Amino acid sequence: MLRSSVFAALALLAASAMPASAQQVQAGMLECRGGGSVSFVIGSVTELSCIYRPDLGPRQAYRATIRRAGVDLGATAVSGLAWAVFAPTAQLGLGDLSGNYGGVSAGGAVGVGLGANVLYGGSNNSIALQPLSVEGQIGLNVFAGLAGMELRFDN
Repeated sequence: MLRSSVFAALALLAASAMPASAQQVQAGMLECRGGGSVSFVIGSVTELSCIYRPDLGPRQAYRATIRRAGVDLGATAVSGLAWAVFAPTAQLGLGDLSGNYGGVSAGGAVGVGLGANVLYGGSNNSIALQPLSVEGQIGLNVFAGLAGMELRFDN
């Protein structure tokens, strides 16, 4: 019951943060995976390996560093995230997702958990990682606050 309530709240949070621009189209999916992390009272840092699967074109490898500021307590063994990528055009070139992203983040885990990360940025601040990144965790953790992600092309 608590997990479904948390997920519903995260979905509402993500929907409220969606951009109003009708000029963006879905360009593909970004999937990231990483090892464990230990959270601090006021934030955390997580390193991830990512694969961008565009709707058009070859797969691209990226490295991500996610930093959270806010309430963040606990430890996780494994993290996995997936975003729908929205951009001004359906075809992005190699490395076009590189850049800095910012947004909001919330979630929790007791054993297996869920989280949401709504992020905007990238090339000329024109990329939206939307509408909701679903984060799977294994561990004991709770977090809410601001999130920043540095995404770098890994050729």
